[in-house]
Amino acid sequence: MMSASLTAIAVLGLAAVLDYGLGDPWGWPHPVQVLGWLIARWRDWTFRWLKSAITQRVSGVVLTIVLVAGSAIACWAVFDAIARWSPLLSAGLQVILLASCFAGRSLREAAAEVLKPLAAGDLPAAKIALSRYVGRDTDQLSATEIQRAVLETVTENATDGVLAPLFYAGLSAVLGLGPVPLAIAYKAASTLDSMVGYRRPPYTHLGWFPARSEDVWTWLPCRCVVLTIAILSSQPQQVWQICCRDAPADPSPNAGWSEAAYAAALGVQVGGDNHYQGQIVSKPLLGDPVRSLDTTVIQQALRLTRIAFLLWLSVITVLLLLQGR
Repeated sequence: MMSASLTAIAVLGLAAVLDYGLGDPWGWPHPVQVLGWLIARWRDWTFRWLKSAITQRVSGVVLTIVLVAGSAIACWAVFDAIARWSPLLSAGLQVILLASCFAGRSLREAAAEVLKPLAAGDLPAAKIALSRYVGRDTDQLSATEIQRAVLETVTENATDGVLAPLFYAGLSAVLGLGPVPLAIAYKAASTLDSMVGYRRPPYTHLGWFPARSEDVWTWLPCRCVVLTIAILSSQPQQVWQICCRDAPADPSPNAGWSEAAYAAALGVQVGGDNHYQGQIVSKPLLGDPVRSLDTTVIQQALRLTRIAFLLWLSVITVLLLLQGR
């Protein structure tokens, strides 16, 4: 038991270091690419052969269950089989795959890619860079609106791109499955949501279950993120009250909570009007504008995420050590 716990701790720690130091180098193979290829094939088959709302909804349910459960079971079976032959090789492969589930460095690099030209006064380049990471129209954004978009992206993805994968990696390790299976299952649910989880046609019916599934997967780690950020802010009661006041107005059961927690902790306000394909979409205002939103605030948000990640990693390590005794 102690050996399994120590192996899990080593995999978690090395994966965190690998993500921090290397991230996801451009052009390298990534498990999300495999998941995306499978989802795209199923999506195209569904739209070609299944025309009714009910059959498309059933297809979405089957796709979600097969992909999410299948990815977890496949990871567990493959790594268990490899470990019987070479425990070191199994652990090494787990480190690489788990690191790919974390997006800490990718998030920092995406923010820097937008903020660097913005700091140099090159607004057009900042808009082009931002358009790679957000769905809203960026061509008419001011410098302040670009900074708001970056902060919203950083704080929403802190949960589903960084801390939620760690939550499920820790849970998976504590359950004795190894750190990877539930983390990759969460990644599958998240990829499904990003590819087909839309309310608009043609995804209205196919994406219904994948979207709700991802909401369920993210709900608990998101609330843990809110509590963690509240504690780290040294004003937990105030942060929690602002979240309870503002987050329920957001149409997402999770994104609004994550963004509101960071906004409250940092003393800024996010949300407002955004343009999507020329149409105005009004998002609820989250937080209070105690201070101006600038690059310093975005860097502080990224730092909060790093501290929260290390805190969670420490808690998971302690749990695994206690379990191994």
